[in-house]
Amino acid sequence: MGEKVGRNRSGMLELAVLGLLHQAPMHGYELRRQLSSLLGTFRALSFGSLYPCLKELLAEGLIAEEQDEAARPRASRRARIVYRLTADGKERLQDLLGEGGPAAWEDDGFGVRFAFFGQTRADVRLRILEGRRSRLEERMEAIRAAFTRTRERVDSYTLELHRHGLESVEREVRWLNELIASERQGSERQGNAADSASDDTPNKESS
Repeated sequence: MGEKVGRNRSGMLELAVLGLLHQAPMHGYELRRQLSSLLGTFRALSFGSLYPCLKELLAEGLIAEEQDEAARPRASRRARIVYRLTADGKERLQDLLGEGGPAAWEDDGFGVRFAFFGQTRADVRLRILEGRRSRLEERMEAIRAAFTRTRERVDSYTLELHRHGLESVEREVRWLNELIASERQGSERQGNAADSASDDTPNKESS
């Protein structure tokens, strides 16, 4: 179980790094700052693994490093390293963004995937949102069952802790319901627009 969680976190860190470098080349410090800013509101990542991750991506040819001569400190002979995405890295990023399986629904993966929804296909976004909702609904039922079983045997503070956990999950499920409804409406509008454009296309045979 621990190894699976570790692999998921490593894969999510790879996605986060490639996704940010797709937006712009960055120094290692700036990349770390952007990761903290972007992902801090969701699930925390171990930033101690950032530089090993960069080394692996360099070895695989998914990113490249360059000397930033413009940012060279005056008192130093050494230029700063800038990381950029390669063509292979762009392909790898698209592959990762196309994955919508269980790893993207879990606590360690969902926040990272959601942060890059703007670069993700609509069908994959919907699959991830529905998967996340399913996971949380299962968790919600488990919390309710535990609450019912233990409410007569635990103190008021423990009951409040259970209630707080349940309310947090319920809020996220409501949020997901809104997102899913919005995604479906967007897909319907696109489908209607495509049908309308097809109807408006002149028939070459009749002309």
